[in-house]
Amino acid sequence: MTVTDAPAANPTRRSRTIARVAAVQALFQCEQSGDTAETVISQFIRHRRISSTASFDDGHIPDADLKLFQEIVLGVTRRQDDIDAKLSNVLPEQWPLPRLDPVLRALLRAAVFEISTDTPDRIIINEYLDVAHGFFSGDEPKMVNGILDTLSRRANDGNV
Repeated sequence: MTVTDAPAANPTRRSRTIARVAAVQALFQCEQSGDTAETVISQFIRHRRISSTASFDDGHIPDADLKLFQEIVLGVTRRQDDIDAKLSNVLPEQWPLPRLDPVLRALLRAAVFEISTDTPDRIIINEYLDVAHGFFSGDEPKMVNGILDTLSRRANDGNV
C-alpha cells in the first residue's frame, strides 16, 4: 500500500460530520423555501453533488454519509412538532424558537433529532458544537452546548 492508497484518517467521522453540516443546510432550505424534505434531498444530491468526487470549492458536498444526511432531514421534518416542543421547553423565554437565527434553529432541530437515536449524546453534542463553530463565530456554540446538554440530561433522567 502506498501513501496515496492509505485510507484517510477517520473517514467515517468526517463523512458523518459533513452529512450533519449538509443536513443543517437542507433543513434551512426546507424552512426558507417551503419545499418538502424529499425535494430538498433530491436537489442536494443532484445539484450539490453529494459524492466522493465533489469538491467544497465548487459549492458541492464531498464524502457526506448520504444515509445519515437523509435520515436527519427526513426525521426532523417528520418529527418537527415534537422537536420544537422540546426546544421551546429549554429556550429562555426572551428567545423563543421563532426568534432564533434560522440556521441555528435548523442546527438545533437536527441535534435534538439525533439525541433520540442510538448514537451517544456526548458524540452528538460534540459533533453539533463543531457544526455550530463552522456556522457561527459568536456565542451561538455556547448556546448550542447548553441547550443540548440540558436536553440530554433531561432525556437521561426521563424528564423529556
